[in-house]
Amino acid sequence: YLQTHNSSFTMTSGIHDKKLFLLDAFALIYRAHFAFAKNPRYNSKGLNTSAILGFTNTLLEVLHKEKPTHIAVVFDAPVQTLREIDYNAYKANREEMPEDLRTAIPYIKQVIEGFNIPMLLADGYEADDVIGTLAKKAEQAGFITYMMTPDKDFGQLVSENILIYKPGRGGDPAQILGVKEVCEKFEVTHPEQVIEILGLWGDSVDNIPGIPGIGEKTAKILIKQYGTVENLIAHAHELKGKQQENVINFAEQGLMSKQLATILLDAPVEFDPESLKLDAPNKELLTNLFSELEFRTMAKRLFGEEVTLKQQVTTTTATSNGQMDMFGAADNQSESEHEREEKAPEMVELKTIENTPHNYQFVDTADKRAALINTLLSASHVAFDTETTGLDQHEADLVGMSFSHKKSEGFYVPVSSNYDEAKAIVQAFKPFFESNTIVKIAHNFKYDYAVLSRYGVEINAPFTDTMIMHYLLQPDMKHGMDFLSETYLQYQPVSIETLIGKKGKNQQSMLDLDPERISDYAAEDADITLQLYHLFQQDIEQQATLKHLLNDIELPLTKVLAKMEREGICLDVNALKEFSKELETDLNALQKTIIEMAGTEFNIDSPKQLGDVLFEYMKIDAKVKKTKTGQYSTNEETLLKIQDKHEIIGKILEYRSLKKLKSTYVDALPELVSAKTKRIHTNYMQTVAATGRLSSTNPNLQNIPIRSEKGREIRKAFIPRDSEHIIMAADYSQIELRVIAALSQDESMLEAFNNGEDIHAATAAKVFDVPLAEVSRDMRSKAKTVNFGIIYGISAFGLSQRINISRTEAKDIIEAYFEKYPKIKQYMDTNINFAREHGYVETIMKRRRYLNDINSANAVMRGYAERNAINAPIQGSAADIIKVAMINIQRELEQQHFQSKMLLQVHDELLFDAKKDELEKLKSVVQYQMENAVKLSVPLTVEVGVGENWLEAH
Repeated sequence: YLQTHNSSFTMTSGIHDKKLFLLDAFALIYRAHFAFAKNPRYNSKGLNTSAILGFTNTLLEVLHKEKPTHIAVVFDAPVQTLREIDYNAYKANREEMPEDLRTAIPYIKQVIEGFNIPMLLADGYEADDVIGTLAKKAEQAGFITYMMTPDKDFGQLVSENILIYKPGRGGDPAQILGVKEVCEKFEVTHPEQVIEILGLWGDSVDNIPGIPGIGEKTAKILIKQYGTVENLIAHAHELKGKQQENVINFAEQGLMSKQLATILLDAPVEFDPESLKLDAPNKELLTNLFSELEFRTMAKRLFGEEVTLKQQVTTTTATSNGQMDMFGAADNQSESEHEREEKAPEMVELKTIENTPHNYQFVDTADKRAALINTLLSASHVAFDTETTGLDQHEADLVGMSFSHKKSEGFYVPVSSNYDEAKAIVQAFKPFFESNTIVKIAHNFKYDYAVLSRYGVEINAPFTDTMIMHYLLQPDMKHGMDFLSETYLQYQPVSIETLIGKKGKNQQSMLDLDPERISDYAAEDADITLQLYHLFQQDIEQQATLKHLLNDIELPLTKVLAKMEREGICLDVNALKEFSKELETDLNALQKTIIEMAGTEFNIDSPKQLGDVLFEYMKIDAKVKKTKTGQYSTNEETLLKIQDKHEIIGKILEYRSLKKLKSTYVDALPELVSAKTKRIHTNYMQTVAATGRLSSTNPNLQNIPIRSEKGREIRKAFIPRDSEHIIMAADYSQIELRVIAALSQDESMLEAFNNGEDIHAATAAKVFDVPLAEVSRDMRSKAKTVNFGIIYGISAFGLSQRINISRTEAKDIIEAYFEKYPKIKQYMDTNINFAREHGYVETIMKRRRYLNDINSANAVMRGYAERNAINAPIQGSAADIIKVAMINIQRELEQQHFQSKMLLQVHDELLFDAKKDELEKLKSVVQYQMENAVKLSVPLTVEVGVGENWLEAH
């Protein structure tokens, strides 16, 4: 598409010269919004950009891949429709539009306007009617029309030249439905009969009643036999029992439902091909808009070139009800919810190094370095940064250091590529780095600390990290320096790509550049970091709890994590290679068994072939649904539901589990062993999880499977450094349950923990109303699932699925649980109410989790927020507790001169390389510090194990 408008996208051949795309606006907008429901996107102004981002990406994909010649976006009119006039209950049970979505719609309208795509609507008619009318008129004019929508109702309009285009989701490709696909889907002889199916079946979303007792399956059978709703009613006497009674008694309702489901083809819209022609996008409008929305790569993706970003400096105003209209200015309906006042945001160009006064100095001699060191030693606050040859702090070499102690001033100190010469330069700055009075400021301090420590420099407190400061202030936002600079300083930093080129095999290293070329770029980084520090510090100072989190937990933890990362852990590569061979043998045997059970050759790794074999050839289950691409679903959830129907399902699940285990861990881990240290060095991230939990990457050790026997085998490969050491694991016992007991102050749960009882058995005794001695293994298992499920807001349906019981039994168990533990329910309700009033919840350490959707009128969005209101304080408190324990343990290890090392943190567990002659002393220190990290009204208990590998120790 866009190459015809001076873009980098390429055209393909075979494009239809009359190819019209009609987009069902609200169906696509809602779809985009809810696609991000679990992880919504917000910009720095708090605007939920999920729907805007999703809609724009979908639009770009269609323009790029499908190359329409004509296009329009069709909206429902903001007035009462003919269907609503005829039937008051039509769409009456629909959830009110989420507030965040209503606010996003004017921006989506601007996106459409920026692409110069017409927006169409007709008073009294829905988008379906406008699309249907235009599609039929376009067909007469020789066009092929694609109705872009996920709505099944459009099947009735499909013909040889009118198709449904369902955009892809979750990585699946888009699906195009023609006559054949619609007829197969609805089991009809021609698409118009979709109306008949909907008339009988109804539509709960639109509140179309249909005929009681007739669902999708029955509707298809009846229409296949009788052809139309009218003919069915005429032959109602041929039916039996309740079905006959319902068809006779609700005949009028069925006919009305059919009428409501019929898409009108006479909406008052003209088909003007000239006005629908695809035109060049408005570069200026889109660039300004994407800048305001903080879609930092969208403009570049669209136009294939760097653009000057701009920043919004005034906000959009609104009328008394605080939202903007989906169609911009007022539409003369003074009482309508659609009336809003819009003010165009004032846009200014972001500042850059080119248009901003600055004094950046290149410090390349011993005399200049000496002068700089004296300057730094006289300052109270100094921001610093390192330039290196790569992103891996364990492998990258230092190229230079930059410093800034005043706004718009900076210094860059290059170092030699020779390690000893570089070390000598770095060590000259030791008085600054090791000062106990100067505040040292970095952005991602842990990285810089790790690099400089390899050159013999310790960075003493006081120090701080602007990335962590911002994480504490705004945990759900991005925390990269460039993003923060553009957002808070309205300043666009020099791009690293302007120096070393784009990512790829031709990208240079900083080492390849003339040091003077790096100077301004590096000094600018330190300058920006200093400015961000002063900005964030003002907000931190106003909140005592944030100061405590920053200074007493997060900042001390950075050093602890850096030392753990530097230490790494030994991996038994040979053991993994042998295990890989064993898994390969198991996989081959399973493959043979599965094919024998199936009775036909097929590719087990192909979801399509697997689905066809299971559900067409073997006919294991007739109710399994197909995916959006038209093939049978064979995901884990689907297979687990039917695993009792044939033993082949269990074998397939086992095959997939072993296959993933082999590729993701057994074969991948050895590749991550450092060539220098011969150890694995994971990277811990403090600013990813909004709850405060640590995450790890390269490799992600948090996700190593432990539930299956084969999965646990991987832990065998993590071994001590030598024969004088042994692996020691210390694991909090049921810490999240202890936290919820402390937070809720539920007497029964407090009593169980304080008496040292098995909490799951104690819960089972209460829930199933039996003496503790009579609790069966099955009862305890169910109680365990409830105990942990409650933390995550498990529903009766969720519990029934998890432990394979009826929904009624699950409901009874949950009700019994809350009856026996009433303060748990009270805690949950109190937290939700607190969140509704304040917009956030807090951990024991007062770490906040902001919940923007907690008061949403939309039940789905509100439900996610409510579950977070319950879970975040529990999960976040557990995370804070182990962080405090890690800090205290590391302090003791250093003060008591232990040779043993703390290696890993995985969820509620710490792993140590324990020197054998220090083992008993180490156990005592670790157990004491973990159990006394905080004082709760229940004891924290820690289980300690040792072994020749992680599995044995755990």
